[in-house]
Amino acid sequence: MTALTRTVIYLFSILILNSCNAQSKLESHKEILKLMGTRFEVTATALNKEVAQQAVKIGIAEIERIENLISSWQSSSQTSEINRNAGIKAVSVDQELYDLIDRSLKVSALTQGAFDISFASMERIYTFDKANHTLPDAKRLSEAIDKIDYKNIILDRESKSVFLKEEGMKIGFGGIGKGYAANKAKQIMMVIDGVQGGVVNASGDLVVWGDNGTEETWKVQISDPKDINKSLGTIGIKNASVVTSGDYEKYFTYDGKRYAHIINPDTGIPTSGIKSATVVCPDAELGDALATSIFVLGPKEGMNLINQLKNTEALIITDEDQILTSNKLELNKQK
Repeated sequence: MTALTRTVIYLFSILILNSCNAQSKLESHKEILKLMGTRFEVTATALNKEVAQQAVKIGIAEIERIENLISSWQSSSQTSEINRNAGIKAVSVDQELYDLIDRSLKVSALTQGAFDISFASMERIYTFDKANHTLPDAKRLSEAIDKIDYKNIILDRESKSVFLKEEGMKIGFGGIGKGYAANKAKQIMMVIDGVQGGVVNASGDLVVWGDNGTEETWKVQISDPKDINKSLGTIGIKNASVVTSGDYEKYFTYDGKRYAHIINPDTGIPTSGIKSATVVCPDAELGDALATSIFVLGPKEGMNLINQLKNTEALIITDEDQILTSNKLELNKQK
């Protein structure tokens, strides 16, 4: 499971904000930049422009802080230190990282291993560049799969330490990190005096809260994977997250079949069968992990899992362009 693709979500509410500022007396400010290797859009609404600008600045700083903590690409991060010491010794980490790993393992148990942060041993085996490639040889694949098992991530609550039991194991937060960063940015922005609402869109891991300048809910457009400039419909949300993962930007083809950038931890083979999975729930971190898990579980098992979770809905688009929705999801279809 590698990093999620860029968003298939377009936020209509930002347009609403701009058109309704005069009557609502709300000001908005948005910045678009690259963080954590992906596109972030951070927006705040406030009673004056200066407060909105300051809130966005603080939100961005929080995302940068989290990147320095969890990035497996930065040699100085605690995550990299854990990976360097796989099979050697436990590494004591900050409470925040410890808790993130602990929650990741709980999601792994919930999804019966479909979500697994120890997928990182597969990172350099595939190239998702939209080109045609062969699958790796069986020996190389087997060696990498042997390093994947969330049950071999050992946590010690007393010492706040993390130990990877097998030499060569690695952890990475590509399937949960951006959702976590979006949550944290929201949490720090929403308590700033004068801030009325906002949006953090981490390339498809989107969280909204508060006042959007109208009496309506925030409206999020779900794009058609066949043409992301076309809409399938909209979902109205309030103080919630919408997370989408798709196969249309990071993939490769083999023997005429498209393979998404999300890897099945059991087989080591990139997933196929789903074009996009959208999860709506109160928490962007959980939504991030669940969207990834749906690709691994497949349409039927993935939707069955979602329908068992409270306050969680999903929309799945299969390779055959079939649109599946969970029991209570309301999609206002494009006419």
